[in-house]
Amino acid sequence: MNEIPHGTVQEQTFYEQVGGEETFRRLVHRFYEGVAGDPLLRPMYPEEDLGPAEERLALFLMQYWGGPRTYSENRGHPRLRMRHAPFAVDRAAHDAWLTHMRAAVDELGLTEEQDRTLWTYLTYAAASMVNRAD
Repeated sequence: MNEIPHGTVQEQTFYEQVGGEETFRRLVHRFYEGVAGDPLLRPMYPEEDLGPAEERLALFLMQYWGGPRTYSENRGHPRLRMRHAPFAVDRAAHDAWLTHMRAAVDELGLTEEQDRTLWTYLTYAAASMVNRAD
C-alpha cells in the first residue's frame, strides 16, 4: 500500500473522479447505440461497423480528461476539426449528436458537478465541429 505523506494534497483527474475507463467506455457505447439508428448521423460513419469510431472517441475522451495517452500514441494530435471536415456538420447534425450524447451522459449517474463539467465540454465540442451553415 502506498502511503501519502501527511499534508500532501492528492488531486484526482476528472477521468479518475468519474470512474476511469469503464465510465468513458459506457458513455461512448451508449452514444453510438443512438448514432447507429440515427438517419442523419449514421451516414457520417463510413465504416460498416461503428466499433472503430467508438474506440477512437473513447480513447480521445479518456485522454482529454486525464486518462492514458493511447489516443495520441496511436493517432497523433486529435485535429478534430480537420478530421471532421469531410462531413457536412450543420446545426441539425450538432443537435442530433448532442441528443444522443445527453442520453448517454444521463445514464452514467454522475454527480451534478461532474455532469455539468462533462456537459459543458461536450456542448463546446459539438459547436466547434459545425462546419456548414443551415
